[in-house]
Amino acid sequence: MRQLSLEESDFVEGAARVWWIFLVTGIAWLWVALIVLRLDATSVAAISVLFGVVAIGAGVNEFMAMANSTTGWKIARGILGALFIVAGIVSFFQPAGTFVALASLFAWVVLFKGIFDVTVALVGPKIGHWWVVLLIGIAEILLAFWAAGYFAGKAVLLVAWIAGFALAHGFMEIFTAFRLRSLRDVVAS
Repeated sequence: MRQLSLEESDFVEGAARVWWIFLVTGIAWLWVALIVLRLDATSVAAISVLFGVVAIGAGVNEFMAMANSTTGWKIARGILGALFIVAGIVSFFQPAGTFVALASLFAWVVLFKGIFDVTVALVGPKIGHWWVVLLIGIAEILLAFWAAGYFAGKAVLLVAWIAGFALAHGFMEIFTAFRLRSLRDVVAS
């Protein structure tokens, strides 16, 4: 394992103190996934609003994570957070759009999130079970391509994709919480 730079050590030290915030937000995302699957959303407008809420929540989550990121990752998280919020707002302004438009918007958002997670896994420090981040990122990219290529317009599938995104986001947050908690030992040594 390589030695952490001063900036990375400061990041790990600060992030390790607030690891529990990621745990709480991860549990909240799992709760959102469960609620999404329980909703009876069969109209494009209802699913658009649902996606908008989830996307804006993901954007706010990325902005919160910026506080515990190194300089380069702050920029990447800021761009990803802005993308989520813009996608959420667009879905609110076009709630009566088509299933194809909503599936396309969802696909782009999840594609960028998957690329971000794969990049974090491959470029970031290989501490802990970094490969879990890689697997979740790959799953998000596959979900994005599935959503982009499916144009039959089934509401239940759009709801399942949104729940799948919330579920992946929740697992990522919980994994990040325990990864940050375990990084305290790396800084201490």
